[in-house]
Amino acid sequence: MGETHHVVIVGGGFGGLQAAQTLKSAPVKVTLVDRRNFHLFQPLLYQVATASLSPGNITCVLRRVLRRQENAQVFLAEARGIDAAQRRLLIDDDELHYDTLIVAAGVGHSYFGHDEWKDLAPGLKSVEDATEIRRRILLAFEAAERTNDPQERERWLTFVIVGAGPTGVELAGAVSEIANHSLKHDFRSIDPTHAKIMLVEGGDRVLAPFPPTLSVKAAIALERRGITLKTHSVVVDITANEVTYHTGDHDVRVPTRTVLWAAGVQASPLGQALADATGAQLDRAGRVMVQPDLTVPNHPEILVIGDLANLSQDGKPLPGVAQVALQQGTYAARLIRDRLDGKQRAPFHYVDLGNMATIGRSAAVVSVGSLHLSGFLAWLAWAFVHLMKLVRFQSRIMIFVQWFWLYLTWNRSARLITGKPLLPGSHSKASQNRQILSEKEKK
Repeated sequence: MGETHHVVIVGGGFGGLQAAQTLKSAPVKVTLVDRRNFHLFQPLLYQVATASLSPGNITCVLRRVLRRQENAQVFLAEARGIDAAQRRLLIDDDELHYDTLIVAAGVGHSYFGHDEWKDLAPGLKSVEDATEIRRRILLAFEAAERTNDPQERERWLTFVIVGAGPTGVELAGAVSEIANHSLKHDFRSIDPTHAKIMLVEGGDRVLAPFPPTLSVKAAIALERRGITLKTHSVVVDITANEVTYHTGDHDVRVPTRTVLWAAGVQASPLGQALADATGAQLDRAGRVMVQPDLTVPNHPEILVIGDLANLSQDGKPLPGVAQVALQQGTYAARLIRDRLDGKQRAPFHYVDLGNMATIGRSAAVVSVGSLHLSGFLAWLAWAFVHLMKLVRFQSRIMIFVQWFWLYLTWNRSARLITGKPLLPGSHSKASQNRQILSEKEKK
């Protein structure tokens, strides 16, 4: 009898974890490799960035999730490369031999050739991104409180969000609630409700994946919250003090200290490593062009799923959403089982379960087939679906309690400013002060 079929999965996100769990009773050995020891529920990451939830609310430790799955093992490591000829996954300073490899490494931010904007306009893909955005949002109000310069104060109280997809819309709505409700009575020198929030979108409408009627309703809900929408506007420059966007035939400069990025994605570097190892084609975002059964051409033992995979259905690429990754994770696991049983499996087919996005309290849009909802009912549906999709039951209870308390009081429980210096330049100013004192002492 031969050795047990070894399935190596790269990435513990929606697709990778779903594949591992679906293989629970299969006659295989599963090794899940991730550079983080936790699964992240990304759809609620913006709530960490806007101080509604703490990181622990939307994460769960991978070892804990798979603790009762005897055929599964978790490796805390980063995938560095692939040796397709020898069926080896290169991890840090080691390697893993596989019979089947599932790559679900996901995507990161794309600044469309302007990587110098990365530090000026953080995106939202990781827990670290979320806590950094939270730091910048809360810090802006603190800095505005300290300055006596009206222009500088206005710059601190101006927030520009680039990209009006679901993430951008959700961030804009949450920042509006922070300014107009959560922080309304907390300062003495400033009025947080005077904050300006601008949503800049290169396309012709917000929430482009949604039906046009829902985009219009979302835009109305945003404008009611005091958010300025700028469509047909493309950001062309970002500095520490302003954003410049091009609209029509001219450029517009917006003085601001806080820019948040929600426009565009770039595939994990593992996509390029996979292309180098197998000859697979990549799209412009670095995603792997896969076959209908999610395998890499000429390498049936390698499957790519989730955001890293480019697969078209009905003439257009599948969207980079959690539902696609979950369904592909299930499919990949079942394909492996069918192969071991000597069976054939039909090509992957995505079943669209609909789209939903929230704009803020009592406001959301939901599109499920021909059913289009907006307003309070859509918001309840959004909340229910997201609670039910969380991996841990404990997380569902904790988040429900925090949401209920937020609804009653507007109080955001995770208003912590952590990480870097409290105010920009504080280290340099402190160094200057120490130097002045030192010179005085010498004299």
